[in-house]
Amino acid sequence: MPRYPVEHKADTRRRIVETAGRRLKSDGIDGSGIAALMGDAGLTNGAFYAHFESKSDLVATVVAEQLAAQVALLEALPASPDAITSYVRAYLAPEHRDDAAGGCPSAALLDEIGRCDDAVQHAYNDGVQRILEVIAASMVAAYGAGPDQAWERAVGVWTVMVATIQLARAVCDPALSDRILAAGVNSALTLVRELDDRPRRAPAARKRTRSASARG
Repeated sequence: MPRYPVEHKADTRRRIVETAGRRLKSDGIDGSGIAALMGDAGLTNGAFYAHFESKSDLVATVVAEQLAAQVALLEALPASPDAITSYVRAYLAPEHRDDAAGGCPSAALLDEIGRCDDAVQHAYNDGVQRILEVIAASMVAAYGAGPDQAWERAVGVWTVMVATIQLARAVCDPALSDRILAAGVNSALTLVRELDDRPRRAPAARKRTRSASARG
């Protein structure tokens, strides 16, 4: 039997996780058997347990990696109102609605994750908490919002975004689906733009006052 380098096993595992992510989001967790998941990666069932202890182990890995990719994307965005607006619009675009397999794991799998075992739920909990933290930090940087308000607003915006995609996918009338997306964009951006209505701070003025006091 040929011996493969360590990199081969890592590459194979990565391929399984990537293809499983698309299958799970397309067909659902319950609708995706190990045979289908391995077949998508060009492998047999027998190879599965060389990489994962169970289907739950694979699902938890997929969820963790998919959410980590979203975190990386959010962290790469400039800390500006325009960047936040662009992200909301891209998330709630028809292209995302029509590509469940390549889209957000929350929108595709949220209802099933709530019925999964602890490993999957913990993976989701940790990933979505990090997403909310990054969105909140972006709002602090872009709008000068306080941490608590930014956190609450991040939860609201994320909830609107995920629920909008789910609802837009669930209806069968294309025109209604488009209207749902448009309404979701308006609702999410209203939550964001309300941050601009906060009394603006004047750090430079306060700094001058402190400096003057120090000199006195």
